[in-house]
Amino acid sequence: MAELSHAALRKFTDEIWRDEIVPTLVEYIAIPNKSPSFEPEWEKLGHMERAVQLFVAWAEQKLPALNATLSVERLPGRTPLIFIDVPGAAREGDTVLLYGHLDKQPEMTGWSEGKGPWIPVIEGDKLYGRGGADDGYAMFGALGALLALKAQNAPHARAVIVIEASEESGSPDLPFYVDALAERIGNVSLVVCLDSGCGDYERLWLTTSLRGMVGGTLRVDVLEEGVHSGDASGVVPSSFRIMRQLLTRLEDVNTGKVIVAELNAPVPAERVTQAKVAAQALGDQVYAKFPFVDGMTPNGADLVELVLNRTWRPALSVTGLAGAPAPRDAGNVLRPFTEAKLSMRVPPTVDGKMASARMKQILESDPPYGARVKYEAEKEGSGWNAPKVAPWLEAALEEASHDSFGNPVAMMGEGGSIPFMGMLGEKFPEAQFVVTGVLGPHSNAHGPNEFLHIPTGKRVTEVVARVLVAHAER
Repeated sequence: MAELSHAALRKFTDEIWRDEIVPTLVEYIAIPNKSPSFEPEWEKLGHMERAVQLFVAWAEQKLPALNATLSVERLPGRTPLIFIDVPGAAREGDTVLLYGHLDKQPEMTGWSEGKGPWIPVIEGDKLYGRGGADDGYAMFGALGALLALKAQNAPHARAVIVIEASEESGSPDLPFYVDALAERIGNVSLVVCLDSGCGDYERLWLTTSLRGMVGGTLRVDVLEEGVHSGDASGVVPSSFRIMRQLLTRLEDVNTGKVIVAELNAPVPAERVTQAKVAAQALGDQVYAKFPFVDGMTPNGADLVELVLNRTWRPALSVTGLAGAPAPRDAGNVLRPFTEAKLSMRVPPTVDGKMASARMKQILESDPPYGARVKYEAEKEGSGWNAPKVAPWLEAALEEASHDSFGNPVAMMGEGGSIPFMGMLGEKFPEAQFVVTGVLGPHSNAHGPNEFLHIPTGKRVTEVVARVLVAHAER
């Protein structure tokens, strides 16, 4: 590897994060630029455009030093996309694609006093607020890494930075941009995605797989209108009870195991080995990172199995309910319907379209008591399983993790989805992937008190810089 002073890299990274990146992220967090699925009026409100212009203004100051160009791409009816092209000195036609997004999840309740989704708060090493860690830091980390290399005249291949604005809605706009920009993107041999998680803040974590997600709304109707429960109960089956019966077609109510064969997939031996290493590194943080109520225990005691449950096995969640009043407002009425929002995480190798169709078939067929049952599928995203890590990349990641974090690299799947990864895996089947991020214990992406662990953001920036050098010299 080229002579790259780690001390100089650390100094540059610390300074740019302290002086520029964190202050800009503070501004970004204050913008309520919710993803289109959560804010249909996003274009009219202008919050997304404010975020785009904030990112562009910062990036444009850095372009001359890198001899780079920037454009904001706008396809009709779609969210904008920031496209940055940074020339490289090594291997003409060999491109690194660095990915991130700037749209955000909605507010969510439960924020601590003095904090909120659009209220940036710095406490020690943590920057609280929606979007800083998921995924506002990505463009800054990517450009910061390239600027750090420029400061040492270190080599890197041509780099393209893509920052989209619909990821939290499942990236519906991104495939159209990738197709429209195909020639400008070029031949991609390395993808760096900065939108994932980390098991702890003590080492570099490489994401090796992502579960897919299929979901929709299940509604059970039993009456045209509510009736007195004293008159109807025992004669009219409860819509909630029928809902429970239908869900047991999908999962074992006692264990949470998804019992539909088509929604399961074997876990590759390599992923089991990686899960064992991850479980050993994390210990009880495999489950202790979650804010359990007192006395609550996780879904099993075997740490390796818990890692595999979260990263490879299917799991059902009911994320929303309708058809019932608040308890304080509930009378003695047998309700006419129950409606539930379902989210099914599926293994990385299960086809999302197939899984969605199978769920609909199972839930709607032969409804109990002849109830009116309707399942409206809304999401059908497949997961992603990374290709085998090339020796040059494995060595670079190991060295970078030791130098930046002081510990060896760890590899583990993630339970969530990044739709972009599966799409890129199909378009660039020969590419290597570095999928990592800053979403560690208690960072709580999508929930209350989301935070960015600033030191991890800095160290990830260092790692990206070192990987770019190793890629250029492979």
